[in-house]
Amino acid sequence: MAQISLKNLSKNYRSGAKAVDDVSLSIENKEFLVLVGPSGCGKSTTLRMIAGLEEISSGQIWIGDRLVNDVPAKDRNIAMVFQNYALYPHMTVFENMAFGLKLRKLPKPEITRRVNEAAEILGIKKYLDRRPREISGGERQRVALGRAIVRKPLVFLFDEPLSNLDAKMRVLMRTEIHKLRLRLQTTFVYVTHDQTEAMTLGDRIAVMKDGKIQQCSDPITIYDKPINKFVASFIGSPPMNFMDGRIIKKDRKYYFDEGKFQVKLVEDMYSRIAPFEGQEITFGIRAEDIYDKLFVSQATPDNTIQAICEVVEPMGAEVFLYLNTGLHTFMARVGAHDRPEVNRDMDLVFDMSKVHFFDKKTESTII
Repeated sequence: MAQISLKNLSKNYRSGAKAVDDVSLSIENKEFLVLVGPSGCGKSTTLRMIAGLEEISSGQIWIGDRLVNDVPAKDRNIAMVFQNYALYPHMTVFENMAFGLKLRKLPKPEITRRVNEAAEILGIKKYLDRRPREISGGERQRVALGRAIVRKPLVFLFDEPLSNLDAKMRVLMRTEIHKLRLRLQTTFVYVTHDQTEAMTLGDRIAVMKDGKIQQCSDPITIYDKPINKFVASFIGSPPMNFMDGRIIKKDRKYYFDEGKFQVKLVEDMYSRIAPFEGQEITFGIRAEDIYDKLFVSQATPDNTIQAICEVVEPMGAEVFLYLNTGLHTFMARVGAHDRPEVNRDMDLVFDMSKVHFFDKKTESTII
């Protein structure tokens, strides 16, 4: 069993700074868990503590039924893939992949079998006699993966392995990692700052900020039901739009008053928003939940606003519109056929069943 359990894990530096702050997390056997967050949030430090490359200040790390706090990295039966590949330039691809097995004094036939098997899985068999400088960045990343695969570890740890690749190669390697996971059927812990990688690869995503896990759940729940404003802003491309305003009540109905427009909440939200009547809160809506009134039939005075279109960005299959209410700027993602005139007023329809509200003081999610 390759279950990982982190219990009250912390990492403090001598300066007093906390890189990881009381993290508790259970990673199931054969699960693909992604740690995601901005630079400096503690995700790589957490991974390095699991690997045994970083001392922990307090807490416990369990791999299976074994407490590994004091177990050296080489004895934890894990394999780590780094951002910079960490290949030996003077060795061939075969020698790089076989190096760890040689240190463990495995028989030569077994080493050759494992390397050839991994090279076949990754499509790099024809490069086994080349050196790292003689292959591309994507192929070097495959070699680094192969070096991890041959060890047949309980757990694979990935520390931003795709960040040095170009956009097209990142997409290809995401697919390769996904296929690899399905084939190997073991536990993966993957660190990235790229929310697209997190959404496409993870069974669950743990979103980190300032050394703490803000929310850990499956990708759809993280996207549709963020626990706070930070998670809502970090997960999703383009980011969620935020506007400050007040909740008001008219004729027993609740409205969000931005200052330049008012939109009516759906009735299912009334019980949760009622305590905030008259208070300032933050309204959130994703770009794909805003529509040009010309192309929808569900427009009403209660869900339609007016804004100036400042920039139109054609993206091929869709168009990004940058808009301004006079108090707030926001973005809409519309169909490729929609090309409004710049610096003209637009009527826009909000899907009010998809909006979010956040407490302005705590930034916690209200709805």
